[in-house]
Amino acid sequence: MDKVLKKLADELNSLDEASLISLWDKYYERVQNFTPSREWEEDILILSMIQSVRWKNQLFNKCLSSQPLAKSGGKKNSLRPVRRNKVKKSAKVLRFKPRE
Repeated sequence: MDKVLKKLADELNSLDEASLISLWDKYYERVQNFTPSREWEEDILILSMIQSVRWKNQLFNKCLSSQPLAKSGGKKNSLRPVRRNKVKKSAKVLRFKPRE
């Protein structure tokens, strides 16, 4: 199981964040219409994976930017967050709760 999850994480990490985020609305709309089906389960997992890539990149950039500057040979070696292509439409984190 561990190997399968690591392989999935490796594959997911190799995908372009901007391309994934462009699919966010599509899968958000699909999971809004719940049906007890395998297709709905796969759609919610896809949406979760898209969210996880976005969260991982935000956390990575935050951690990287908070590191102190390293000194090498008296010069400051500035570490900066990886800049990704900005997507026009920003994604949002969903708050899951039962419908009333």
